[in-house]
Amino acid sequence: MKRNKTFSAKQEKVERKWYLVDATDKVLGRLATKVSTVLRGKDEEIFTPSCDTGDFVIVINASKIKVTGKKLQDKVYFSHSMYPGGAKFRSLEEQLANHPDKVILHAVRGMLPTGRLGDKLITKLKVYKDDKFPHSAQKPEALTI
Repeated sequence: MKRNKTFSAKQEKVERKWYLVDATDKVLGRLATKVSTVLRGKDEEIFTPSCDTGDFVIVINASKIKVTGKKLQDKVYFSHSMYPGGAKFRSLEEQLANHPDKVILHAVRGMLPTGRLGDKLITKLKVYKDDKFPHSAQKPEALTI
């Protein structure tokens, strides 16, 4: 009787691609879901939960992202400096005006695993607020959402 062995991807044998996503008029949550799936490698047939099998993703035009409902005023980003009275609260509208790249990074990071694997995966995401990016040498393919 012959048994099938479970395939487990090796970190050094994974071939990575580069994808380019234009965030113009895209809904934030739907964009973050697709980007996190590609970063994690869940759309690949060699997906292994404990291994980084995903690809690189470049997101451009982050300042032109859309959200539904009243999230622009209601959604709040919280940070703390760890000093007394160091709490900072920003609405999504303020965050998009000042740091639109951090909005997408925060949304995608929440959809990745916590720990060392998630920290490694988020470094493969490059977000830019306009349509200029320095990764043209990697010849990124367009990713439709």
